[in-house]
Amino acid sequence: MIVGCGALGNEVMKCLVLQGARHLTIVDFDKVEASNLTRSVLFRNEDADHSRRKVEAAASRLRDINPDVDVTPIDGDFVYDVGLGLVRKMDVLLGCVDSRWARYVINRQAMRAGRPWVDGGMYQLEGTARAFMPRHNCYACQLSAEALADMKRRQPCSGIIRAEEAAGHAPTTAIVASVIGAVMAQEAIKLVHPEKAASGEMTSLVGRTFYYDGEHCTASTVASAAWDEDCPVHERWEPIQTVDLSPASKAAELMARGAISLSDNPFVDYVERRADGKRWRVMLPAHQVAQWMERNEETRGRSFADFYQNEWRRIDARFPYPSLSLAELGVPSHAVLPMETEAGDIYIEIR
Repeated sequence: MIVGCGALGNEVMKCLVLQGARHLTIVDFDKVEASNLTRSVLFRNEDADHSRRKVEAAASRLRDINPDVDVTPIDGDFVYDVGLGLVRKMDVLLGCVDSRWARYVINRQAMRAGRPWVDGGMYQLEGTARAFMPRHNCYACQLSAEALADMKRRQPCSGIIRAEEAAGHAPTTAIVASVIGAVMAQEAIKLVHPEKAASGEMTSLVGRTFYYDGEHCTASTVASAAWDEDCPVHERWEPIQTVDLSPASKAAELMARGAISLSDNPFVDYVERRADGKRWRVMLPAHQVAQWMERNEETRGRSFADFYQNEWRRIDARFPYPSLSLAELGVPSHAVLPMETEAGDIYIEIR
């Protein structure tokens, strides 16, 4: 699974398909823009002219390279639209994203599913690649206090590119994307064939960081392993039971089985203005509330701190909206949900 279809994701996908990868799942929520064209080998002018979704354009070009490749495009946000059940079907994940928060979530899902993942990043003429493996190293464990404080900052590639170009800088180059993307694809192939590393025939980047400096044409690899046994982020979710439910199923069907946790993405039924107690009915997953408030004339432009949002983090007998579908609660297909039952705590995967 490749998360992010920007310049780096383009190079990773291209290399994997040329190397013989036959089954790819690609995830991105953005559309192709003109600024992408100088850095993204899979995109064309007509894609930008028609604001084509990145995953659709990339999937089409990958099939041109190899008509036999099986590409599953997911036009959505990995954080909210990709269920853990799909993640655990993958051999390896590759993160081609541009924020600490996105890396944190990829790491969290990979650890929960017991899957390795490869991370890449680049800025101007510099780039890094590294790999993470459950029980060996964890992205969250190596974050500093400053990094944790900055983690929720999120800006799409297009915004970074425009800001850098306005300052007269190149945010990155196709050459750096090619170098780092190739290293990431190479590491992914190693992780799919762990016997090579186990025999000593190859060495992977698990617990190490590859650093490329294009300005001085140097490269180095440094140790970067971090694993804290008390870190809750790399808790393995198991065992998982598959149930005959889907996003179209009603909340009542879940409530009849046990109590479900929605702590990763709570459901919000209303927001209330702190100053006077006025309420607005929202009925959305928490990650969609900010957009709703911006569309609403009475709340648009107001500070989020001026409002209280009523969140439901637990769906049990007290939940007042049993007729809502799981999709309306923000539960995607293949989601894995923690459930409390009379027999004990379990994890369930929906279709």
